[in-house]
Amino acid sequence: MRVEFLEMSLDLHKIAPQVGEMVSQLRAATAERQAHLHAALQVIATSSDLAHLRQKITASKTTWLVAGLADGLGEHYPAPAVPPEFTVIATDGSHIDVDRHRMARCCLINIGTVMLRYGAKPDATLGNIPQLYSGDQTLVIVSPEGRQQAVEGTLLGIKRNVEEVGQLVCLAIESPADWPGLALLDGTLILWGLEAYPEFVADALLQKGFLRHLDALKKLGGQSAVASYISFPRATDVVNALRVAICPHETVDCDRFCPPGKPRECDAVSGVQDRELFASLLGQGERSALFISQSSVVEKHYGEHRVHFFYLKNEEEIARVEIPQWVATNGELLNQTHALVLDQCRRGQGYPVALSEAHEQAVVTGADRENFWQLVELALQDEHLPSIESAKSKSKRMRGV
Repeated sequence: MRVEFLEMSLDLHKIAPQVGEMVSQLRAATAERQAHLHAALQVIATSSDLAHLRQKITASKTTWLVAGLADGLGEHYPAPAVPPEFTVIATDGSHIDVDRHRMARCCLINIGTVMLRYGAKPDATLGNIPQLYSGDQTLVIVSPEGRQQAVEGTLLGIKRNVEEVGQLVCLAIESPADWPGLALLDGTLILWGLEAYPEFVADALLQKGFLRHLDALKKLGGQSAVASYISFPRATDVVNALRVAICPHETVDCDRFCPPGKPRECDAVSGVQDRELFASLLGQGERSALFISQSSVVEKHYGEHRVHFFYLKNEEEIARVEIPQWVATNGELLNQTHALVLDQCRRGQGYPVALSEAHEQAVVTGADRENFWQLVELALQDEHLPSIESAKSKSKRMRGV
């Protein structure tokens, strides 16, 4: 006998007490968090020897990621003027992952593209580029020794990041070379997930992909900068630099001096996020000092594209803006990035309008996913190939007892 079941909804009555307990814990932690934030601000106010702090950070051995100092710590800079004529290009992506329960091993990456021109002759060009990937040539990375790594899950997300930058290059080629501009990405420039994969995978996606595209953007750039925008960041790199500053040991070594369970002086600023720090330090439209990412993947691979970042206060939030080193060290491009990112946020009600539009072009809905797989199955049937799916996949559509 087969019986059709209705979808069971989440029982919120069972969850409500747990939510109440969570809120009580958050309320209890608020006073301590504010005390830690005040302590962090005091460290910034009293840190005058930045050269010594830089040396201490460089020599430190910590269990957390510490920001390098490029040009200061608590400095803040007002927004430069927006140029009268400029172009903003942006990309964002979404994807349909490989589904091992289906006959055809394939995936789809959809990249949304936006070019916005401002000035005497404003214009907007929006579109998307969907690309199907199938077969071992595109879904398997092979090392010179024959080792194989399937491109799916986390790695497919990284491949999508590479394709987003690749499409930025295509947009940059079409942009006016004599206009100042900004090439904008959503999220981080740091391909964090590659740390978990073998070196040949990083070589294929980073050296021969992501960084090669950044090389092209630098050559094409002229008056244009490249940046990525992180909304509501949760990073603590700068706060961790303050932890190094207040460590009583001249050579910071967490494993040696601070075994688990031992009180640490640096815990006076623990739990504070960078965005909370800069919400107190920055005025409207201002950016912070520049900081340098000391991520192992960046230090090992990025070279002239080494990631620098600053925090920006717009009308809605504190955002983290990441830029490659060649933008960070060019005062004109740095100011242009500050001005145009802030202008985009003002036009987009707190979030860069170019990225918002790129996202809309890229989004793949649940219905799109179902239609995609139906198209694949119909194509298999037209060629008289078996359209096989797992029993688990079938059971999701029909359950019975």
